[in-house]
Amino acid sequence: MNKTWLPSASYNLWLQYAPPIGQEHLHCDMKRGFTKARAREPLVAAILDSDNTHQRIGLLAQKGVYEFHQDPFLLHRTDAIKQLTEILKLEKESDVVQQRVIPILTHYQKNPVLANKKIVKLCRGDEGFPESILIQQGNYSFNLYAAIDCIFGEEDATLHILDFKTGKTDFDKRQAYIYLLAAKYIYPQQKAIASFYNLENGKWSEPITATSNTLEAFQIELALIAQKHQKDMKLYRNNPAEFNQIFLPNPGISCRYCQFNSICSFAISETGS
Repeated sequence: MNKTWLPSASYNLWLQYAPPIGQEHLHCDMKRGFTKARAREPLVAAILDSDNTHQRIGLLAQKGVYEFHQDPFLLHRTDAIKQLTEILKLEKESDVVQQRVIPILTHYQKNPVLANKKIVKLCRGDEGFPESILIQQGNYSFNLYAAIDCIFGEEDATLHILDFKTGKTDFDKRQAYIYLLAAKYIYPQQKAIASFYNLENGKWSEPITATSNTLEAFQIELALIAQKHQKDMKLYRNNPAEFNQIFLPNPGISCRYCQFNSICSFAISETGS
């Protein structure tokens, strides 16, 4: 039986609407247009099907953590990194990816933050869309998607939601609050906290908690985002020629890092032409 279609919201969609504080000048809403409105076009689909370097590093790092805990003895093997490079088929990756991922795996083996934890859930990172969570906000219903990397139990039975990071990106607390909102629905009887851990530099954020009022505020904001995105998508379907007016471009320095720069007519090249 097919489920009734509903608008959706997620941290990823929110991030496409509003970047973290301090990164507003790098934000381009046209990326949301390519990702959401034009995803089925062959050129766009091909780009979306290919992970960029940062995405490959993050995915392979998480797969490595997953493999370490599928076989706990692997953590103690002297040839563990060699074993993981074969499991993850790192020889097929670019030199840049290999040079970043191998130190991440080595660092994790030396400091396995999940060792001896009561792991409730640990994802490989390539499972695809998580199960949707039906949210009812007033008279408006939408599906919430929250791809949680890891959940483990604290000694007092509190659920600890852990999100893995790589690179130099700062932690965005909005993501943690969305995970806590998801946990409220998935594990309604249990207290939950959330944190971020950077697999590359070993930085672990302080635990993040949320009151009922905070979660309610985030639920309202997500409902508004889902509604606005649904409206934009309808506008585009009815007026595809107005793509750049519905999803506004912001050409600039961020173009050089944008996955769509090869097909975007507003992209600025490094030479400024």
